[in-house]
Order: sequence, then C-alpha cells, then structure tokens
Amino acid sequence: QVQLVESGGGLVQPGGSLRLSCAASISIDRIYDMAWYRQAPGKDRERVAFITNGGKTNYADSVKGRFTISRDTAKNTVDLQMSSLKPEDTAIYYCNSYPAILNLWGQGTQVTVSS
Repeated sequence: QVQLVESGGGLVQPGGSLRLSCAASISIDRIYDMAWYRQAPGKDRERVAFITNGGKTNYADSVKGRFTISRDTAKNTVDLQMSSLKPEDTAIYYCNSYPAILNLWGQGTQVTVSS
C-alpha cells in the first residue's frame, strides 16, 4: 500500500522560511515524476512545483525564485524548501505524483504566513 505523508508546515512570519518533506512508504518517487501542490480556502488546488524522474524541476510563476523542490531517493522523500514567504502562500500543501494519482492524496500540511 503506497502512502504519502507530508510534514514541516506551521506558522511563519512574512519573509520567513520553511522546509516541507514528503515521505513515501515505497520508492514511488523513483517511478513517477513528483510534485508539490497547494490549496488555499475557497480556491482550486494548484501545482507549485514538480521534479521529474530524471531530476528536472519546474515551478509555478508565483513561487519561482523562492521555492526549491528536491528529492532524496535513498530516503524516499521529496522536499520543498520555501523562502521569502508571503501571506498569499498560506495554504494546505500536498505532495503527489505528476500527474496526480487520485488515491494518493493525503492529509497535507498547513502553512500559514502571517504577522
């Protein structure tokens, strides 16, 4: 049974940093392209960043230059380093494959950027 567990969220002040981690129960990250998504209240879920099986990365314009996605195949993790955080980054952050697999959506981790 494949499971994805997100962690690392919390409350941070504008301009601060957080590092999110996505742990996979098996090495799904070696098979699929992986992505971080986020969903703010009342808004559609959006893709923030993805990393291909070959290690190529891509970012949404809203986070480009501030967020970095990376993978550690030995640990079966996909991380998202976030810096220069803004209030509009507030959302629940999820990891999944890209394109997403419906039954892999987990609980997510809450990121709140506020003074």
